[in-house]
Formats: sequence, structure tokens, C-alpha cells
Amino acid sequence: MIGDGIGVGIVGLGGMGNLHARSVRDLGADVVAGVDLVPEQRDRFAEEFGAQTYETHDELVVDDAVDAVIVTTPNRFHEPIAVAALEQGLDVLVEKPLAHTVESAERIAEAAARSDGICMVGFHNRHAASMAMFDEQHARGRFGDLTHVEADYVRRRGVPGPGSWFTDPELAGGGALLDIGVHALDLALYALDFPEITEVSGVARTTFGTDAEYADPDGFGDNWDAEAETYEVDDSVSAFIRTAEGQTISLEAAWATNREESMDFKVRGTQAGAQFDIGDTNLRILEAGTAGCDHYADVNMTGDETLTGYGKQDEQFLEAIAVGATPESNTVEEALTVQRVIDAIYRSSESGRATRLEESRISEAQLEQTTRLD
Repeated sequence: MIGDGIGVGIVGLGGMGNLHARSVRDLGADVVAGVDLVPEQRDRFAEEFGAQTYETHDELVVDDAVDAVIVTTPNRFHEPIAVAALEQGLDVLVEKPLAHTVESAERIAEAAARSDGICMVGFHNRHAASMAMFDEQHARGRFGDLTHVEADYVRRRGVPGPGSWFTDPELAGGGALLDIGVHALDLALYALDFPEITEVSGVARTTFGTDAEYADPDGFGDNWDAEAETYEVDDSVSAFIRTAEGQTISLEAAWATNREESMDFKVRGTQAGAQFDIGDTNLRILEAGTAGCDHYADVNMTGDETLTGYGKQDEQFLEAIAVGATPESNTVEEALTVQRVIDAIYRSSESGRATRLEESRISEAQLEQTTRLD
């Protein structure tokens, strides 16, 4: 199997950590170690995977059984864990977003450029069946030139709740945009092949999180208490992005809105368009023609339901490790671009006007990772 002989350590043993652990185990890797501050989490992980567990990542990265590290902690802790692992020459998969700030993301990128290990970032929706089918049709030229992407990741009610790390700006770096909007933004940039961004305009709102009368019919927030903790992050963001080639992206991200929930992803092309739900298995292609008479033609493509974004992403991570090559997708360079656009959205919201991306402190040459030899 693709992961045969690869020892994987997981840092952060909550839901995401366990999801990755089961995924890489199914791919043949050995889950050999785990890190969490909570003893009960460590005990459960050790029992299920037969893995050595630690309280700190410093212990894990020097464990000789560990070849690769998957980071699933709150955003603020991505940098110290990823950098420590990369400095040990380990291979790293860090969950999205790359970090909680641009500066932190750049330091991870610098460490990745210096390391013998590879570094991937967990944007799993790129690997869902819907996007895989879109990629193939796009490669065949079916859509013509892509002109615009509409990307939504919107909940009607779904604020994680005051007191969670998601609503703490020191731990998360932001709110709905960094939590769920990052998925939609990454997918839009990926669909357009990461074009040069010329201008970003955005508005971030904090509307529902401080409302003592916030209605939460599904109990998403769990024991809501608006006065229990400080709530200083966005719960909705609207943004518009322009590229050097004239392509555009409209983005909606929200934990709570008075509208229907949506994970709509719509791509306009000069020959055809496409739409699907982010992370879904189905793809709809919209065309028009003149054969016989002027007409519309809609094609519904049904993907393999067993193909999950997480599974395919973890497979590519293990495959890159096995062959000793830099991954072609989910790269640090791409994740840093996503982080810089997010930062520009927040800066635009603060200033009340459109803004440009800040110049990166890292050159493209520094970010290039050469193919590793065993």
C-alpha cells in the first residue's frame, strides 16, 4: 500500500486528528505517535491506534518512529509545530489555514524552503469528486476561458459559540473567513490556477456572536452565553477579488445569516459553466448551442461517492513521501497566497476601501522545494 513503512505522528487528537489517523492507516501507514494536552484524548488515541502519546510536540518530533507529522491544532499553534517538525527533516501536512497570520504563515514557508521534508496544506475540497471532474473537463478545454467564480460557504446558523478557540482572535486569527471561508477561497483560486491578484475588497461583520438572544435551533454553539467570553471575530464576510487577467471572484462566508445555507461553487467560462456544492460528488455543466435550434444543454455528472477529499489528499501526501518528491498540489506557496488574500480582505474591511496584497518577504526562489533523494 502507498503508506507502507511510513510512521505518522498526529498533533491534535480531536475530530480532525482522528479522521486523518484513520485515513492514513487505511492507506497502509503506521500511526505511531500522537500529541494532545488532554489526557483523555491521549488515552483514547493510544487505545485505538496502539500509538505512543505525548503531551508536547517537542517529544514527538524527536521520536525515531515518526517520519511524517499531521498538524490539526488551533491555528496559532501551526507554526511552532510545523517548524519544529520541518527542522527535524520530517514531512508535514498542516491543516488549513496555514497559520493565524500572514507573518506566521511566511515563517512556516521559510522553514519548508530550508527543510529536507515536504510540506502540504490541508485543502481537501480540491480532491473531492466534483472538483476532480471539473479539473478534467477544464483540462480538455470544455469551459473555454474561465472568467468568474462565485464561491459560497454560508451557514444559516452555525457560530461555534463564545468560549471556543474558533471565536478567540488570538488562537484563530479570524472568524468565519479563516474557519470555513478559507475553503471556498482556496477552491476559487485553485480553479483559476492561482492567478496574479491585483485588488481585494471586503467587508467583515460581527453581527450574531454578541447577541444574547441569538437563535440556535440546531444547538451548534452548545450552551450559548454571549457574555461568557470575548467575541471579537467575524461571523460573516463578503469579498470581491480582481486578477491581472481580468478574472474575478466573489466570496461569501458566514457562520450565521438570515438566508438559506449554501456551499455553492459556480464557475463561468466562455464556452460553458459549471456548478456544484463544495466537497460534493456531483458536477453540473451548463452549456448553450445552436444545433437544430438555439438551446440550453445541462449535463449532470455523478462522481464516485467513495472518493473523499480527505482520503485523496492523505493519499497524495503519503505518495509524495514514498517517492521523495515535492507535492504538486496543496503546496505551501499556494497556501501562503490564500493567507495573503485573507489578510487583504480584513485590511480592506478595516480601511473601508479596496486594497492590494502586501509584498511577501519571501521570494519565489526561496519557496521552491527541490526534489528530495532518498
